[in-house]
Amino acid sequence: INPILLRAKYRSKLEEKVAKQLETEGIDFTYETVKIPYTVPAREAKYVTDFAIKIGDNKLILLEAKGRFGHKHRSDADERQKYILLKQQYPDLDLRFVFQSAHKTKIYPGSKTTVAQWAETHGFPYSDKGTIPQSWLTELKQTK
Repeated sequence: INPILLRAKYRSKLEEKVAKQLETEGIDFTYETVKIPYTVPAREAKYVTDFAIKIGDNKLILLEAKGRFGHKHRSDADERQKYILLKQQYPDLDLRFVFQSAHKTKIYPGSKTTVAQWAETHGFPYSDKGTIPQSWLTELKQTK
């Protein structure tokens, strides 16, 4: 057995060592051929919104100020998925985005999709240039 070919076949030196031991003992085996499906269990999470405005007795409007998706503790994909899950699990939730630059900021570096396009695709109201639209402000003033 050519050691260079053997090394390239496995992902680590430990896997290579185990394979050599099995071969030495004359044990037939396959490598990375058996695939067993499993479900990753759901985990409970909490969403902390940037701004919450109570309107009347029963309505709550949430504003999320976003320069971009993702941060040092959460990937941009995880961040976007969080909002989609919130919308799916709470269809009556009124969550709106105030984007810094909605039509220029991409959902991740190198993407062709802007945060505005993402919001439109997923049915989230949004504003641009870090400004709350006057129509939202008028609605938000109805706090009593």
